[in-house]
Formats: sequence, C-alpha cells, structure tokens
Amino acid sequence: MWLRFRRTAVLVLSCFCLLSQPGFAAEKKNFKVAWSIYVGWMPWDYASQSGILKKWADKYGIVIQLTQINDYIESINQYTAGSFDACVMTNMDALTVPAAGGVDSTALIVGDFSNGNDGIVLKGKGKKLADIKGQPVNLVQLSVSHYLLARALESVSLRERDVKVVNTSDADIVGAFASAGSTAVVTWKPQLAAVSAMTNTTEVFDSSRIPGEILDLMVVNSATLKANPNLGKALVGAWYETMALIAANDAKSAAALGAMAKASGTDLAGYKSQLLTTRLFAAPAEAESFAAGPNIVKSMDLVRTFSFSHGLLGDGARSVDAVGIAFAGGKTLGDPKNIKLRFDPSYMQLAADGKL
Repeated sequence: MWLRFRRTAVLVLSCFCLLSQPGFAAEKKNFKVAWSIYVGWMPWDYASQSGILKKWADKYGIVIQLTQINDYIESINQYTAGSFDACVMTNMDALTVPAAGGVDSTALIVGDFSNGNDGIVLKGKGKKLADIKGQPVNLVQLSVSHYLLARALESVSLRERDVKVVNTSDADIVGAFASAGSTAVVTWKPQLAAVSAMTNTTEVFDSSRIPGEILDLMVVNSATLKANPNLGKALVGAWYETMALIAANDAKSAAALGAMAKASGTDLAGYKSQLLTTRLFAAPAEAESFAAGPNIVKSMDLVRTFSFSHGLLGDGARSVDAVGIAFAGGKTLGDPKNIKLRFDPSYMQLAADGKL
C-alpha cells in the first residue's frame, strides 16, 4: 500500500493544486480533522472525548469533528484529497505527500519528535550497527523507518546498497522478524518494543541519535487556515490545555494518561514507556522556540534530500529544490515560488503569550 500510494500520489493529486493555494478557501464554520493512533497523537483523542476540543471550538464559534482513521497512510491520503481540513502526520510525510502533490500545507503544531520511538534491531550474532552490512532489512519502505535506516548507515560509513531493504507493512513486521529468515528490522513503537523483547536480539540504533529529525505535526490546509484563523486558534488552544493536563502530574493527569493508554491499546505502564522515548513539547513556548529555531531547517534539509534521492518529491522533480519549504523569519528551502510546506509558529506563540 505504502509504495503504491507514494508513487501515484503526485499524479492523482495534481488536479487539486489550484484549490490548495492560500486565498482560494472560503470562510466556514465546520471543520474535519483526521488522526491515527500513535503515542504523540493520543492527546487529540482525549481532547475530543473529554470535551476540551469542543470547549475551544465553541469559544471561536466553530465546529471541529475529529475522526480516527485506522490506516495512517489513508488518513494522509484523504487529507491530501481534500476530505479533511487538517491531519496529524510526520514532517517527512507532510513534505512527500500533500506538499509534493501540490497541496499547500501548514505545520500548525510541532507536537514532539521521536527520541527513541523508532529503532533498528538485529537478531543473532549482530551486536552493533555495522553488523547490518549484507543483511536483508525488514521495514516499511519509503517511511520514516527507511529514513532512519539511511541516517544510521551514514553514521557507520555504509550505504543502502550495503543492505537489502525488504518492504514489510507495519502490521506484519513483528511476525516477519520472528521468522527464521529475518535478521534485521527497522520499526517504531509499539512494534519496536515487541521485536526488542524477542530472544537473542540487540537494538543497535534509535531515533535519539538523530534528535529533532522525525517530527509529529498537526498539519492544516494553508488556504483553509488563512481563511479561517479561528480553526488554528481552537486547535492550538485545545492541544496546549491537554498538554498542561498531562504535565500536571496529579490525579487528573493520571486519569487522562490512563484513558490515552486504553484508547491506544495498551496499559498505563506501556503508554508511559512510549512517552519516555517521545520528546513532547508540552509548553507552547518550547514548541514555538523549536519551530522558529535553526535546527528545524537543518532537519528538513536532511529529510528533503532523502526524499528527493528516493523519488518522493514527484516524477517531475528535477532537483531537491523542487518543493519549497517556508520557515519563521522568512527562511526558505527549495523553490521560493513553489512553497508547499510552511512551518508557522505564530499560533503556538499566541498560546505562549496567553492570547488565545
């Protein structure tokens, strides 16, 4: 599904390009937001179930419908096709699917980065990363797992041609690694925890070695956000109220985390173990500082370079600069005349300043 979707996205979505330009969307009152299960996105479900999201939507006179999509890739597919106004996704997927497909999108909230939630595990005699050379590696091809592998190989002077990538769905990856023929895997939690718990295995690399490169975002259609800034304010307000609740470390916090754990299919201990390897930006000032800082530009430069080298910026992309990315302070990467992904910390700044 992943590989097929990636290769056809730009062609399928080309007809949406004009509609995606800022300024074409109309003001409206009802909005649809898609999300899928992942440790860093469970607060959205809690915000909806607890009434926090409705409270903020009511404040701005709008209605926000939060919809869970079981298939993460399908959620991005539907957002890109225009079925949703906003969607949670990683920074790499924001670039290579909606942005590369011509849909101008804004990273409204930088929620966290993977700080050990993604990793590489070897089975058998392999005890260090360099031992991966010559081995077949099970992973979701062209995903952040593939990106993590490429970055890991660079750290030990290896290249992708030194291994054999075996495309494996996230649903099948634990079973694949348990089979006799599999000796190396790249995946994310909770699958990472499952494969690491198998006998005679060693985790040899994880995302804490590349901090700030695998980001979890709330992405909004730029035209919709421009025409409806109240949507951005409501989403940001609800998010940081939920973050404050989590950070309180009291009975209400424990209850909220317990609800998130149950909704994600684990217990409180399991969910907390995932949070330990997730660098949450709980405070809006912290998130704004990261989104407005220089490191995010460096990270996106690495991500776009990987994406171009793997053909993820579209068949017509002749260089890494094909898709423009905008950052705070007027900084850009790529074609400034073709900005399709925007990191806008202004709404997070409003939350930090108490102006929502």
